[in-house]
Amino acid sequence: MANKPSIPKGTRDFSPIEMAKRNYIFDTIRQVYALYGFQQIETPSMETLSTLMGKYGEEGDKLLFKILNSGDFMNKVNDTELAERNPLHLASKICEKGLRYDLTVPFARYVVMHREELQLPFKRYQIQPVWRADRPQKGRYREFYQCDADVVGSDSLLNEVELMQIVDEVFTRFGVRVLIKINNRKILTGIAEVIGAADKIVDITVAIDKLDKIGLDNVNEELRSDGLTDEQIRKLQPIITLEGSNDEKLATIEEVLRDSETGLKGVEETRYILDCLSMQNTLNNAIELDLTLARGLNYYTGAIFEVKALDVEIGSITGGGRYDNLTGIFGMPGLSGVGISFGADRIFDVLNQLDLYPKETLSATQILFINFGEKETEYCLPIVNAARKAGLRTEIYPDSVKMKKQMSYANAKQIPFVALAGETEMAEGKITLKNMESGEQNLVTPEDLIKAVKS
Repeated sequence: MANKPSIPKGTRDFSPIEMAKRNYIFDTIRQVYALYGFQQIETPSMETLSTLMGKYGEEGDKLLFKILNSGDFMNKVNDTELAERNPLHLASKICEKGLRYDLTVPFARYVVMHREELQLPFKRYQIQPVWRADRPQKGRYREFYQCDADVVGSDSLLNEVELMQIVDEVFTRFGVRVLIKINNRKILTGIAEVIGAADKIVDITVAIDKLDKIGLDNVNEELRSDGLTDEQIRKLQPIITLEGSNDEKLATIEEVLRDSETGLKGVEETRYILDCLSMQNTLNNAIELDLTLARGLNYYTGAIFEVKALDVEIGSITGGGRYDNLTGIFGMPGLSGVGISFGADRIFDVLNQLDLYPKETLSATQILFINFGEKETEYCLPIVNAARKAGLRTEIYPDSVKMKKQMSYANAKQIPFVALAGETEMAEGKITLKNMESGEQNLVTPEDLIKAVKS
């Protein structure tokens, strides 16, 4: 007996009902992006490794899926290199391409390649899959979709304000209560400066970004292993555990960073974003300054964001930030950018757990015509065509089989209406319309059938 086929760990198949749910997510996000003037692009699934490597930090580079060169991919490897079994070195010899890790670095590459065609500021959104060679676990997949929006070519903090409004609007439409967390990498840089560990900024941000996952004691141990002294770690504690309102936190950290020009700039930027959102009073969800928020990616240089669902235990479902120098690595310095990314797969899990999908989005077919035979089918086909022209998602059962089987088909697909036409209906030029939820059925004209299903 042949082995049952399987799929790689960290990937998933999606059934028609699951795809209906996913499309609801994508369509909602797409609609909100369009409201704010963002335009859609797409980039290839694979990029050259020279585009991807070195953009995500050491940990990110380890999670890149690399693609073997075509043909004799071992032709550049000698016996000595093979015997050394150095995976990174071997990969550089046998792999020139990799699957994209996120959508932001490919977007930066796109901007540089198409600079002469773009009108700045350029506001783009992109909804495509990305791949990470991570350990699969609940809420973490090796293949998953991101739904990004980025603005390049503008230093204005109004972009950050609008991105927070987009986040709030999307989750309001979903009916999911969230907490929007905000911080600024300049504040983190300032903290590293004032504790005398400016050269350890990357280590500090990587460590404290794990606070929710591994706890304070383990974060401190990681900082110690990264070379911070006990005195430097001691100075970090009140900052990491800072509590109070956003204004109180900003006032405290402003005093702590009074000797750091970079840190004070971060405080100023954060205060502007929070004040602007507060003055408009348009957010339905809370926004909180969280000084432990670091975002692991090294390319962030200003404001950083992360969104947590309040009613489901799951990791971050949206994140992003400002990256002033990302395009510089591709030969175009000085082009500022800021963006967010919705984690569609985690949002999918959240909406599933909270059962928040609108019923109408899950029903693919609205009405099924029962097949009683050749004459009945000839009678129904013009009505089927009229229903489709009226915008109704309509099926006619292809085979003249027992009615019980056809009704079971309608129930399995959660089709809300069934149409039946036998000798009586044909003689009167009408159709029997059955509401599958209530069980009620009525003899109606084709025109009234269309009106009833539409309503």
